[in-house]
Amino acid sequence: QVQVVESGGGLVQAGGSLRLSCAASGRTFSSYGMGWFRQAPGKEREFVAAINQSGTSTYYADSVKGRFTISRGNAKNTVYLQMNSLKPEDTAVYYCAANRNRVVTTKLYDYWGQGTQVTVSS
Repeated sequence: QVQVVESGGGLVQAGGSLRLSCAASGRTFSSYGMGWFRQAPGKEREFVAAINQSGTSTYYADSVKGRFTISRGNAKNTVYLQMNSLKPEDTAVYYCAANRNRVVTTKLYDYWGQGTQVTVSS
């Protein structure tokens, strides 16, 4: 069983930055496609960003493109989400997810973390 644990959430003013981290257990982390999703109150969980196994391909939702950057450090079994120019509409619980075999931009991930709250004040 793979465990996925997010950290780094918090309260930030609009225009500020946060970096989320996601640590995944397992010896085969480098074979996982990794993704970030978010869910705001009363809304469905939505795709934010994803990265392939080697870190050479990244994918973003239009709403965060140019502001968020996903990266990974396979030696540390960790994936990151750097969030800049944050807006109040970015407020949500952010979830990290792992897919055993490929990178996808849908919710077809095998393992999910518990989420970390990000709140952006205006």
